[in-house]
Amino acid sequence: MVKLGYLLITAGFLAGAYFAVLQVEGVPWGAWALAIAFGVVGVALARLGKRQSATSEGRLEGNISTLRKSLSSIVEKIGGLQAELPSLNVYDVRHRIDERFMGDLNAFVEARESIMHRYGVQAYANVMTDFATGERTLNRAWSASTDGYVDEVARSVAKAEIHFRDAQEKFQALG
Repeated sequence: MVKLGYLLITAGFLAGAYFAVLQVEGVPWGAWALAIAFGVVGVALARLGKRQSATSEGRLEGNISTLRKSLSSIVEKIGGLQAELPSLNVYDVRHRIDERFMGDLNAFVEARESIMHRYGVQAYANVMTDFATGERTLNRAWSASTDGYVDEVARSVAKAEIHFRDAQEKFQALG
């Protein structure tokens, strides 16, 4: 359905552009309006298809599983990073963050909308507030590592751990 929607959008746009320049004087408004209608129907079909795909039970189950695994992995890895900090060179922390967290962070972000589809907007907001704060704080630790600020790295990793743990607790409480 999504592909058909995109096809109708493309056809409507091209036909509308064609009818707009077909005559030197004036535009055949009836044909142009029909082309635009095809485009509008295409937009509706594409959005409906995406919504159906995003809310299919199989996809929701897979995404919820991905969310659970990636969040658990993030919490485990940030605890490990927190324990390693005293023995690490401050400039190496950013490399550890890149190596350890990017896959799980990306997996979580790709699947995050399933929280909204399964549990509602408020549950999504509750989990994502802490997750996003944890992610921003981890990015702050990365930046502080690049600049060599030892105390800021330690502070930011500790704060990120708290936020990721809170996000995990809120997600687990959903069911």
